[in-house]
Amino acid sequence: MIKAFNRRQFLQTATQAGAGAMAVRYAALAGILSSASGPNLFAAETGKPAKLGGQPVRTTPFPAWPVIDEREDKAILDVLHSRKWFRGDGQVVNHFEDAYLQLTGAKHCVATANGTSAVIAALGSLDVGPGDEVIVPPYTFVATINAVFMHHALPVFVDTDPDTFQMDARKVEAAISDRTVAVLPAHVGGGVADLDTLVEICQRRKVALVEDACQAHLAEWRGRKVGTYGAMGCFSFQASKNLTSGEGGAVITNDDELAERLYSFQNNCRARKTASFNFTYRGTRGANLRLTEFQASLLLVQMTRLEEQSKTRDANAAYLTEQLRQIPGIIPAGQHEGCTRSSHHLYMFRYQKEQFAGLSRSKFLSALSAEGIPCSGGYSPLNTETFIQNNFKTRAFQRVYPPEVLAGWVERTRCPVNDQLCLEAVWFTQNMLLGPRSDMDEIVAAIKKIQTHAAELA
Repeated sequence: MIKAFNRRQFLQTATQAGAGAMAVRYAALAGILSSASGPNLFAAETGKPAKLGGQPVRTTPFPAWPVIDEREDKAILDVLHSRKWFRGDGQVVNHFEDAYLQLTGAKHCVATANGTSAVIAALGSLDVGPGDEVIVPPYTFVATINAVFMHHALPVFVDTDPDTFQMDARKVEAAISDRTVAVLPAHVGGGVADLDTLVEICQRRKVALVEDACQAHLAEWRGRKVGTYGAMGCFSFQASKNLTSGEGGAVITNDDELAERLYSFQNNCRARKTASFNFTYRGTRGANLRLTEFQASLLLVQMTRLEEQSKTRDANAAYLTEQLRQIPGIIPAGQHEGCTRSSHHLYMFRYQKEQFAGLSRSKFLSALSAEGIPCSGGYSPLNTETFIQNNFKTRAFQRVYPPEVLAGWVERTRCPVNDQLCLEAVWFTQNMLLGPRSDMDEIVAAIKKIQTHAAELA
């Protein structure tokens, strides 16, 4: 039986028994000389899978999220005791908006109740409405689509680029019609859609580009923060997000008029800096989509950790990608050349079962979870979800859209590449990238173990 060494034991033994010979023997047997960072990693890679009764690679949880300390306590209590919990008479939301402008480099920021509200407000400020079309990706959270439906507009799906998991910008122009008023790419997982191509198309075809950057805090395209390339950029601060207040959102823009329309839309048509007894209204319609002072107070504290956390994710994601690319059948999501920084809200890769003895993705996910590595299969194809067809059958859609438009929608919005991606995708959440590099080694070890025993697990 081969004895499993940790790195310290190996170095001690090598010194005593002859470093050169021992090092060669150990490296040949374990294959982990340069990457060993925890005890018994070689044994973890080669042992029996936990699904088959073996010891799991990992028995401790990944870093908890969100990260909090006494500063969050003080922030909440300060707002509580101020008795100014509403942005209309408080100042904390205003302070957050100013801080977010500094972070993103945008000219205007309007905070909202959540990320969905941010997209709804952005589209509302453009007067998107019944009869309009908005181009959307099929690989995104359903909120991107629901925001379009909330305005009784028609979502038109454009297929996915499998290498990056982003909307395939090369296919956008063919989807534009005389009804198209906006293109709404989602920067999925914290990567960035091809903004060079999207900006050029939208400017030339005179349609608005609205960036759904709800998963892309601090992400950059050619050194500039996402959300600042389109007419507007939308962000979410929901509980899972890299910057969080449980719920919350924001829209940024460099357009003065859009900023005023955004503010009034999320404030029931009331303008900024209006006295509470002034019941004059502006815009075309609106809703109460405001952020609270409590949420803003949490965000201001959470922002103090954001850059450091992001650097940790960057380093761990780069290392994990380097390791996973060496495993046949594991294809980490890539980035477009213009993406100079990802936020790594998700770590995504494609799983190809042919390299794992035909082991299905569902069994792979189950085996990986059993090894102590939480994982997910990600999104299903949004364009084939039944709720969309149910929406088309409603009275409002039947009245607004000609029968031939709705009848031809399915064929027009087929996304075969995305269909395949949804069968192969695997996700890790952003908090899994916040620990030491040894956490990444354990992820790799678990996948290698599953591949070694794939035929038994199939």
